[in-house]
Amino acid sequence: MSPSRLANQNGEKDWENGSMASSPASIPEYTGPKLYKEPSFKSNKFIIHNALSHCCLAGKVNEPQKNKIVEEMEKSSANHFLILFRDSSCQFRAVYTLNPDSEELVRLAGIGPRLVVLSTVDAIYKYNSDRKQFTTIPSKTLSMSVDAVLKAKGGQTPY
Repeated sequence: MSPSRLANQNGEKDWENGSMASSPASIPEYTGPKLYKEPSFKSNKFIIHNALSHCCLAGKVNEPQKNKIVEEMEKSSANHFLILFRDSSCQFRAVYTLNPDSEELVRLAGIGPRLVVLSTVDAIYKYNSDRKQFTTIPSKTLSMSVDAVLKAKGGQTPY
């Protein structure tokens, strides 16, 4: 390959022709479909679905309950879902959504209290999709990275 052609590929000026090989004018403008879509919101719906399928409600016997909960999640306009555990061994109770105005968790589906006040949350968990298990997060603040909570037994919660 000649030095002038090699220079053209590197975007350097071709001194023989006096032009830039990769100047903006020589590149046609892309008019095809938009390839990148800006994310409109962050949701953990698929993570919760995987947690229900592989961890909380795995197996044929739990399939009707899991399908009902997934159906309720699909109907919901919420972006973030939380699983409530019965105890520290991560036994499933219900799926909740966060009401940011009242700082309460509102039951979407499952068997558990209708509302859970955030001050009664004892532990928070993150679901690890690779290991198919929940791990405790050393924090007391709910964020988008939280997938499950454990409510303290002594906390007052309306049913």
